Amino acid sequence: MAGLRAAEELRRQGFDGSIKMVTAEAVAPYDRPQLSKSLLVGTTSVEKAIYRDAEYYNNLSIDLLLEHRVGSLDLRERCLKTSRGSVDFDDLVICTGAAPRRLGGIADMAGVHELRTLDDGVAIRDAFGKAPRVVVVGAGFIGSEVAASARKLGLDVTIVEASPAPLARALGNDMGLACAGLHADHGTRLLRGVSIESVEGHGRVERVRLTDGTTIDCDLLVVGIGVAPTVDWLAGSGLPIDNGTVCDATLSTPAKGVYAAGDVASWPNELFGLRMRGEQWTNAVEQGRHVARNILADAEEQRPFHGSNYFWSDQYGVRIQFAGITAADEIRIVEGSVAERRFLAWYRRGDRLVGALAMNEAKSLMLSKTLIEHRANWNEALTAFEKATAS
Repeated sequence: MAGLRAAEELRRQGFDGSIKMVTAEAVAPYDRPQLSKSLLVGTTSVEKAIYRDAEYYNNLSIDLLLEHRVGSLDLRERCLKTSRGSVDFDDLVICTGAAPRRLGGIADMAGVHELRTLDDGVAIRDAFGKAPRVVVVGAGFIGSEVAASARKLGLDVTIVEASPAPLARALGNDMGLACAGLHADHGTRLLRGVSIESVEGHGRVERVRLTDGTTIDCDLLVVGIGVAPTVDWLAGSGLPIDNGTVCDATLSTPAKGVYAAGDVASWPNELFGLRMRGEQWTNAVEQGRHVARNILADAEEQRPFHGSNYFWSDQYGVRIQFAGITAADEIRIVEGSVAERRFLAWYRRGDRLVGALAMNEAKSLMLSKTLIEHRANWNEALTAFEKATAS
């Protein structure tokens, strides 16, 4: 997504030079958020998940180089070494995203899946039709969305989460627990504070054994324990790597004309005073466009990227949205209630509003996002919110 939006923005801004999009995948860019939701339940086809057809890229004069797996980057020669030869560049945008973390200590076995690519989504969708008992490892957004999709199809679902609270990394422990009730509401069993010790079966998963000694019979195991930035191909390139490709505030690396965007980019976000790496669809879209504009700008006119870390999740027909960061001194419910599964929670750090979480409160979340982006003072934000919601 970051690469596609960068290419589109370059053309929108009037760039008429050569643009090549290089990808290891066999298909054009697709809508990754659908993979854990509508694709799994059959309401979106593979064809509809793919954003653009070949004619679209031809019309924009974008060379889409499919099945070109990049092995290394040569900054001296200004080229990528791929499985199908070298690709030269003047400017490079690194958008290699992230790859699923593997569940250690298990042998390769049929019925064990990860979800990152379109092929992964199709494989899980097809497996749902043959697997009435599903175990999902990890209660982050991917794991929770897969579980919700499986329950929508009437499957028996258990989530195994090593942390005390689901979604803790994304929302914080307290609000992660507040969202945990959605699983119970819809018949999904959530086991917290345990992890998978082993996967058992004869060539195919039949059960999982947990660290507390219990076993769970299952026909399908979906692993969603997070991702790691895809940077192995950059080893030896000279680019600094630290939880992603290290960039400055403009998303530029120390190498002239080399940028990063999306899940793979680590940059200092001046909005929060933190170095961040976002794994969200919106972040990829915004960073891709931002990098394109900086490529075309003079060096002194390149602008820093101030992303508000906005993302959303659809689970069991409920929309969860978040903007900002979770490092807070206080979390306060400012609208609705957790028990009603309709609320807005604000995160305060010092005297600033730095985060907002909403469940089925989209309008209030968007207002909160704007306040966060404007670096609103906490008390001023409360006053502004009260006035806006009263009108």
